[in-house]
Amino acid sequence: MKTSNVLVLILVLLYINASTEWPTHTVCKEDNLEIYYKSCDAQQDFAFSIDHCSDIATHTFNIRAAIVLRHNIKELYIKINLIINGKTILTYSETLCEPGHSKLIFCGKKKGEHLYYEGPVTLGIKEIPQGDYTISAKLTNEDHVIVACADFTVKNYLDY
Repeated sequence: MKTSNVLVLILVLLYINASTEWPTHTVCKEDNLEIYYKSCDAQQDFAFSIDHCSDIATHTFNIRAAIVLRHNIKELYIKINLIINGKTILTYSETLCEPGHSKLIFCGKKKGEHLYYEGPVTLGIKEIPQGDYTISAKLTNEDHVIVACADFTVKNYLDY
């Protein structure tokens, strides 16, 4: 390898290690609805997308999500917070995986396995609240270790 190539590689690796947070990713950006996310897990980013922003206003829409697991998920819990102006307004939590009762196909996956989901998701709400706000979502396993974590920024100006 040439010295210049080695130098560029070292600089890239140093930049990656010096970075303290993950970039903000765009989930969708349409006329009156914008959704962005940023991983809040300092160790790992992940991929997430939806087909069309406007599909979220329907009850069921298709997503794609991918991550390489850093921890086993025999049990999996989700906690979601709705945050407006820095204050938590609403909290929701649910058990997604537990022995003998799993709601997801990837329950039981092991550390190092690639988790990929493509398919429908139903939010169970009739409409997305209007305004600018943050939705914080955290998945933890049976050891209370973060499996995935993201802060979603929603800017919704849709008139229902």
